[in-house]
Amino acid sequence: MSVATIQSDRLGANPFVVEGPIVSGSGIPGPNFALGAIAGGDRESEWVYCQLVLASQTSLQPGQWFQWTRDYVASLLTTAAAVVGQRCGVFSGAAQPPTLTGGPAGAITLAAGTYYIWLQRNGQAPSQVATATAALVVAETTTTAGQVSAPASATATTKAIANVNFAAANQTFTATTVNGSNLLTGIAGLSAGSGPFIGAAVSGTGIAGGTTISGITYSPNGVVQSITLSANATANGTGITITATGVLEATLMRPFLSKVN
Repeated sequence: MSVATIQSDRLGANPFVVEGPIVSGSGIPGPNFALGAIAGGDRESEWVYCQLVLASQTSLQPGQWFQWTRDYVASLLTTAAAVVGQRCGVFSGAAQPPTLTGGPAGAITLAAGTYYIWLQRNGQAPSQVATATAALVVAETTTTAGQVSAPASATATTKAIANVNFAAANQTFTATTVNGSNLLTGIAGLSAGSGPFIGAAVSGTGIAGGTTISGITYSPNGVVQSITLSANATANGTGITITATGVLEATLMRPFLSKVN
């Protein structure tokens, strides 16, 4: 997961802040940057400033995929709505609190309206993935908004996404569980900045089915210190192997929708 730094003569570019809703006459300025402006950070990361118009209340999650037009109007990516030739990237997260120093931000729920967001197009990033196989070189759209797939071979009628690959089909690490607590501690086996990510499904001894990651605390250098789960652990354990799926580390290289499979 990359962390953004300013790369603009306009001070204040922050890819983890969603601007809006922008209402005419409200006194809230928008947009604050030129559409298509770029912010950069570590691990070769780049974000693009885009407009997002929502017709209804929508929750944005880290790793959701978007496409955008040549006028930098963004929309959630689906097979049905995907336009071959358009560029695409991921939403890295929003409202980064101090406890997430060095790591990804969380989800955000937005009312209907016009917003301005930064979408990541380059570098290491979270990616919502429905299916991931050992091949990890095929990326394509799905029918689920914001979610892609990485099958062993292309699926007919989907849209291919060029210039993206995935680190692995899942991620494993070890942790300490406490019966009745939703906090994983004693984390080991992870590299700084490589995940796991908020929203990922987790499994392991003492982890209830359907549990996901709802929060992550990092050290300033990006090492995971603790993980908050959506459900309490059902057993005590030390050095328990945890497997995370569904939100994986991706390497983005300015991806675009290349063809119909």
